[in-house]
Formats: sequence, C-alpha cells, structure tokens
Amino acid sequence: MSETGIGARVKRVEDFRFLTGKGNYTDDINRPDQTYAYILRSPHAHAKINRIDTGAAKSAPGVVAVFTGADVEEVGGLPCGWQIHSKDGSPMAEPKHPLMVADKVRHVGDQVAIVIAETYDQAKDAAGLIEVDYEELPAVVSMPEATGGNSSLVHDDVTNNVCYDWELGDKAAVDAAFDKAAKVTTIDLTNQRMIANAMEPRAAVGEYNAATGEYTLYTTSQNPHVIRLLMGAFVLGIPEHKLRVVAPDVGGGFGSKIFHYAEEALVTWASGQIKRPIKWTAERSESFMSDAQGRDHVTHAELAMDDQGNFLALRVSTLANMGAYLSTFASSVPTYLYATLLAGVYTTPVIYAEVKAVFTNTVPVDAYRGAGRPECTYLLERLVDKAARETGIDRAEIRRKNMIQADQFPYQTPVALQYDVGNYPACFDSALKASDYDGFTQRKVQSEANGKLRGIGISTYIEACGIAPSAVAGALGARAGLYESAQVRVHPTGSVTVFTGTHSHGQGHETTFSQIISEAFGVPIENVEISHGDTDKVQFGMGTYGSRSLAVGGSAIAKACDKIIVKATKIAAHMLEASEADIEFKDGKFTVAGTDKELGFGDVALQAYVPHNYPIEELEPGLDENAFYDPLNFSYPSGCHICEVEVDPDTGVVEVAKFTAVDDVGRVINPMIVEGQVHGGVAQGIGQALLETAVYDDDGQLLTGSYMDYTMPRADDVPSYTVGQQSVMGASNPLEVKGVGEVGAIGSPPAVINAVLNALEPLGVQDIAMPATPRKVWQAIQGAQVAQAAE
Repeated sequence: MSETGIGARVKRVEDFRFLTGKGNYTDDINRPDQTYAYILRSPHAHAKINRIDTGAAKSAPGVVAVFTGADVEEVGGLPCGWQIHSKDGSPMAEPKHPLMVADKVRHVGDQVAIVIAETYDQAKDAAGLIEVDYEELPAVVSMPEATGGNSSLVHDDVTNNVCYDWELGDKAAVDAAFDKAAKVTTIDLTNQRMIANAMEPRAAVGEYNAATGEYTLYTTSQNPHVIRLLMGAFVLGIPEHKLRVVAPDVGGGFGSKIFHYAEEALVTWASGQIKRPIKWTAERSESFMSDAQGRDHVTHAELAMDDQGNFLALRVSTLANMGAYLSTFASSVPTYLYATLLAGVYTTPVIYAEVKAVFTNTVPVDAYRGAGRPECTYLLERLVDKAARETGIDRAEIRRKNMIQADQFPYQTPVALQYDVGNYPACFDSALKASDYDGFTQRKVQSEANGKLRGIGISTYIEACGIAPSAVAGALGARAGLYESAQVRVHPTGSVTVFTGTHSHGQGHETTFSQIISEAFGVPIENVEISHGDTDKVQFGMGTYGSRSLAVGGSAIAKACDKIIVKATKIAAHMLEASEADIEFKDGKFTVAGTDKELGFGDVALQAYVPHNYPIEELEPGLDENAFYDPLNFSYPSGCHICEVEVDPDTGVVEVAKFTAVDDVGRVINPMIVEGQVHGGVAQGIGQALLETAVYDDDGQLLTGSYMDYTMPRADDVPSYTVGQQSVMGASNPLEVKGVGEVGAIGSPPAVINAVLNALEPLGVQDIAMPATPRKVWQAIQGAQVAQAAE
C-alpha cells in the first residue's frame, strides 16, 4: 500500500477550502446583471385558486416580472423517473406536477407565483402584494383516511388517492407456510416522516444567453446530468447541447438534492423570458415546506416460525405516503428499495409484501438517507426482537440461528435479489464482542444504582447499494440508465485530472478518488485533481445516491486507469526497446523484467504528448481515456449495530450511553472517511429514533416547520462510537467495495428503539414508536404502571 493509495488513512484534501471559507456554493455565484426571485407559496394544504391579482406586485419598486401558473401551463410538469405497476398490471397514477399551480394547490408550500426583482427584499416585499382568492377544500393527511373511499381527493382523477397497489413474492406459498406455523408474531409500526435539513438550503441561478440561445443552471444538486436530462427533455424542451447544468460545492444532500425541483426549472425558464440571470435561494422555513421529505410508512407485518424459532415466512403490508405529487424517484423507494430487502440477513424461505402508495395533502416524499432500506431494517429488527420475547429465545440466539451462513453464497433471496458475498455470523459475533455484550448485566446493575434503567438493543442489516445495474433497473421500471462514467486525463508532466459523473456533497470524493489514482499510477494525491458537477466539462454521468459513487463511479475510474496503463506500457516498451510482455509497472515505475532499466510514469506521460520517440504507427499521441461502468449486480453492505441506553424513569429522558457498529463495507479505500460516514449516519439514525419527526395537523399544516419544533440531534445527543469493519472481499465490482454512506442510518434506529424497549420491559412497556421522546417514554411508563395496578 502506498502512503496515499488504497487503504491509507489520508486526511480529506477538500476540507481546507471548506474550513477556511473558500468553498464555492450556488448562493456564492453571482452573474452580471443578476436579478433575484421570491416564490409565493400556498398557505393552504388544499384549495382552489379562483383568482390571482398581481397588479400591485408588478408595479412595486424594483420588480422586473411576475409570473403565475397561467404563464407556465404549456410547460411540462416535473417527471417521475420510475414507473411502477399495480398488482393488476395497470400503471401507477401519475398526475402532472406543475412548476406553479394554476387551478388547485395541494400542499402548504405549493408554488403559486414567482416575483423577480432587482433585490431579494424587493421581490419578497412585492410577493406580499399579490392577492390570491383561495377556496379552501378539505385536506387529507392520514393515509388510512385517504384510502377509505370517503375522503377528499388530492387529484380528481386518482381513485381513493392510491398511486399504485403493488406486490412482491409468492402469496400462496406464504399463506401455506403460515397455516403450518407453530408461532406467529405480529407487529404494527410507523416509520415516521423525516425532513433532511441539509446544512445548505437549496438554491438555483438561471441564466440565458440571447446571443447563443443557451441556458445555464447553477444548482444545489447531487446529479447535474440527470437534472439536465429531465429539465431539458421533459419540462422546458431545451436541447441538451443548449443547456448547461453546474452543481458546484454542495453543503449536504442526504437524498433531498437528488430530485428535479420546480425552482430549478422556473429560474431557467424565467431567465429566458426576461433575458437576465435570476437567483433564488431558499429560506430555511421554505426548505421545510418545499424540500422532498422522507420515510412515512405505516406497516403491519407477521412472522411465522416453527416450534424451534426457525423463520418460515414473512408477510408485510405497507402504506407509503407519496405526499401531494410524485417526486423524481418516490415510486421506487417503498417498492424496489424496500420490499426486495425484506429477507435481511435471514434464511426466511418465503416472503410476500404488498405496498399501497398514497397521495396526501403534504409535501412530496422521496429518498432520504438509506431510502427504503432503513424502513425495511426497522421493520425486520423490531419484529425479530418481538419474536424473541414471545418465544423466550435469546435475542442474539434467534438471530444467529436464522442467519444466512458464509458457505451459502451466492444466496438467492425469495424477494428477487441475489446476495453475492458476505459472512453475517462473523460480523455479528464481532459486534457482540466489541460491545462487551456479555458484560451488559454488570453495567445494568450500575445504572440501577444510579436510579436509571439500562437497556441494550441489537440490529442487523443488509442493503443493496451501487444503485444499478441498468438492465435490472430498467426491467423494474427505471426510466434511466444507472451506469457511471469517468475520464482520466494524464497531463504531460504526469499530473492527473479525473472527470467523474458522480457528485460530492460531503462524502470526500476528491480524496477517495485521488487515492484510487495514486494507487494505480504511483503519483502523490496532491498531483491529482477531481472534477465533477459541470455538464459542459464532464461526460454524461448519473450522479450520487444509493452509496453508488465508489462502487460504480470509482469502478469506472479504475477501468479508465487500466486503459491508461495498457497504453503507457506500450509507450514504455518502445522507449526501453523491450517487448511489451517484459514491461512491469509498479509504484509509478515501468521496468524491464530482470534488468535495471526503468522509466517513471511522468517520463512516459511526457513522451505521449511530445512523441519524438514514440510508436506513432501503433498509437495516437496523448494519454487520456474514458470508461463507463455498469455493474452486473448491486453491492451488499451489511453489519450489526448494538446500542445501550439509560432511561430516567422520572423524566423519560433517554441517553445513548454506548454505541457499537461493525460493518462489512468491502474494501476500505480510506478508513478515516469510512469511520466518518458511519459516525454521521448513526447520528442521523439516533435523531430519527429519539428526536425527529415531521408533524402535520388535520388541516395539512406543518407543525414542525422550524428548528423550534423539529428537533435535530446535537453533539451532546450522541456518544463516542465504537466502529469497526468486518469486510468480506469479492463484491461484484472491480474495486470490491460495497458502500458506506447509508449504513449508519440503516442499522441504528432499530438498535436504539430495541434498547429503549429492553430498558422499559421490566416495567411492562411492550412498544414505543419513534421518536422515543421524553414525553412519549414517560407516558409509556405511566401507562404500563396504571395497567399493572389495575390487574
């Protein structure tokens, strides 16, 4: 291993500019003659628009233009990127998602008008002068109510507000297994709605060049090429060669910046109307009501077992909230990113899942860190813990006896996926040891002496990452390819620029990808530049989500490096007057086997661009290669998370006292970055388990629309973590990596809640819903005590 190559603990090279305030974010970008936009949003969750009067706003100081839904009625709606079919084969309901509504608003925050002015304050003040005559309609927020047949319709042409009614698995086989079961454990769960709250609010700058007819959009996006494709082809009808999308530094995404948003298309379209650049930046309160939200499942599940506690079958029924409109990838999250993982790490022979996606008068829902995988894991691990309690089998033992064993790979699950490699029992045992599971009883006694209840919770998980392959995704309804691309350009002096179709927004790509180059070519990482985010500079790529950047994007880089080395070897053989077969390349040196003749990588690079001694008949000059990589299978990170909590029975306050995470993420490129990704993911998982939830009232008003009401985790809410890797090589990609960006957010919520329930079990508390806030925990304790007293 080189000092800066694969496996090295290298500090992130991008952090200097961030820590010194030199990052370049969308809101930092200002174009000549720029104007500013403010978007008027609906204060109602459901209402007809009878009339809009923009006269006063148009004559307000500094106002350049005002547009409403009537101005964009002929413009395309925001498209959904994944088609789902219901049980009966019918396609999902896909109502138009307009850039601005002209007739009826469907959630608080729906776009009604855009005001463009010389300053932001002028635009905002003028928006307050717009008069909108709303006729309020009954709002529907609850999914059971929405599908009950008597509720208001979010979209008039969508029966019972059902987007699709989908199924996966062999229902007859599952029903037969339940008929033979000795024990059935059932559970009802809610995976609450979450708000991503990235540090940087969304922003967009649209610019039109009247001389060339070209548009440029600067935006806070995780996948600029996808935004260009969707906006250009389906919304605005702009040819791709006339549309440039630039995603500069992005301050966090967590999934919420994957999607194509109305504001991006609006400022782009409107810049063409006024022939001037337009900047829009969300206020934090806007983000709460306009960024796609996450999770929001209501599920009933049943686990069938024999008399020894062996799993026989799993039956799952889920209601998944889509919000008011279909967001870009919303339809895939509760289906192919959720139900296909219901086997978990277990050998359950047959599984059946049905998912009903529901429209409500709330903000649209889409992927949030983990996207379907956390919902699946939470369901499974809560259910397995309950099964252990009901059968009297130890929680660790019931998991161990039902786990897929190391010699069973490749393992075909009953829900479509085939796991390539893994060793779940080894990872499980490592986590138990690292957490000192056997010493828990002593720690519990110590906590009790301090007046606290102590509990321990276990969670195992698996996820499908490296979102691809294109052929599989296409067969499942994806409307785009899911490969990734890279261009590796070696300069005459041996320095390297990498153009990648992925996008970094906190993951450390500039470091990790540079380490791949350093390993391949033997060059120091300070001689490597990573370029991403500009569709005019970078070849078409699919962006960053689903922990795909390294498994798919990194593999494309590795393939391009291989092409570089093949060509450079031919050049070196010519220069050294040796057979190509005798040339060896290692640590940045080309040598002739068995001799002391050698050339440095930079020497060969220079000859490629100054071809005085060059096999010109055989090779073109230059050292620059492209590669596209489309994997044949997903990658499958897995692991075990173990949490210990202390609960104050007098106040209900839960403190995470200890957290252990042992993950199989495949080959580790940079241990420091891997640990950081796990730390961040676990913090978000603890936030979901104990603190965060988006709450709407019956009228569709968001009650948690600020940090006064929506509780984000802070440093004092999380412990020091024990983090380790138990990696199994052989993942289905050239780098043998599996993905790490989402594992912390997947494994942690059930571990925390299982720990809370373990602590409260002696008091008779059998269930508690996320988030386990002090009030909720205290009420559960009081309720259990009242119930016991009544017996």
